[in-house]
Amino acid sequence: MERFDTVDGRHVVVTGGAGFLGSHLCAALLDGGARVTAIDNLVTGSLDNLAPLYGRDGFTFLHYDVTNFLHVPGRVDAILHFASPASPVDYLKLPIQTLKVGSLGTHNALGLAKEKGARFLLASTSEVYGDPQVHPQPETYWGHVNPIGPRGVYDEAKRFAEAMTYAYHRTHGVDVRVARIFNCQGPRMRIDDGRAVPTFIAQVLRGEPITLHGGGAQTRSIVYVDDLIDGILRLLVSDYCDPVNIGNPHEVSIRELAEVIADLAAPGSEVRLVDTQRPVDDPEVRRPDITIARRELGWEPKVDLRDGLGRTIAWFRGQVAAGPSAGGPAG
Repeated sequence: MERFDTVDGRHVVVTGGAGFLGSHLCAALLDGGARVTAIDNLVTGSLDNLAPLYGRDGFTFLHYDVTNFLHVPGRVDAILHFASPASPVDYLKLPIQTLKVGSLGTHNALGLAKEKGARFLLASTSEVYGDPQVHPQPETYWGHVNPIGPRGVYDEAKRFAEAMTYAYHRTHGVDVRVARIFNCQGPRMRIDDGRAVPTFIAQVLRGEPITLHGGGAQTRSIVYVDDLIDGILRLLVSDYCDPVNIGNPHEVSIRELAEVIADLAAPGSEVRLVDTQRPVDDPEVRRPDITIARRELGWEPKVDLRDGLGRTIAWFRGQVAAGPSAGGPAG
């Protein structure tokens, strides 16, 4: 395969392209000179996320379910497989669809990569580590996952997707990259997403108490979307084919996250924190070891937590003002 060290002039297919991350990725690829085909069945994605891209040279959208046979005419240089429900609200509501897109969808996307001789990048997740017994989590850690628990539909779908990706690499010589994405936040997250950041922001902006699962002592590491997309693109054009953690090594408790959001979204106000029941198999800690990303990609996050949250809160103000359905589902 010819050297792939830039997206300029390349044709890149993005599955899940109408989702939160997929839409940001499509925009960044177009900015880099790529021709982009976004594919999405719009189960959790939204055409509103792609509205800024309509009419741009080189952008095409296909409304399609990648769990069916996948074909894209002409030359394809890279396939970025981002199709999947990604929030607990979505994958607990859509368990079978989540398993199908992680298995059949990944198989079909890899088949397209094999057919076209294209580079394949899988959007995997920190959830492959489950509720980790190693902290922080390096890529060499195999994880601690409950395969039959309610979260297993997402965790095991992504673990299977990684296994399928490397099976195609070893058996068919497909050129692969795997990004293990840690918690990300930014504009275009869905307001009813169910994850901590949009939930807390919406509650504060609506004047409601913030609900903390189990008191909020559990930790997460949250990266801003611009930093994440930069890491993904660096991985895409790199020569490194083993899994890479893309996330923020700064760890914060969920309670501290709630307090920061309250301070930024409603400064000077009294925001009440209310404890609620902890979800089954909710991870106790989450922090990436990004040694490989620093060494192989020259990447680490630049946007600090408060700055990133401030940008996201500004975007959500418009969503809350417009009503609960504003922006539609963002995937």
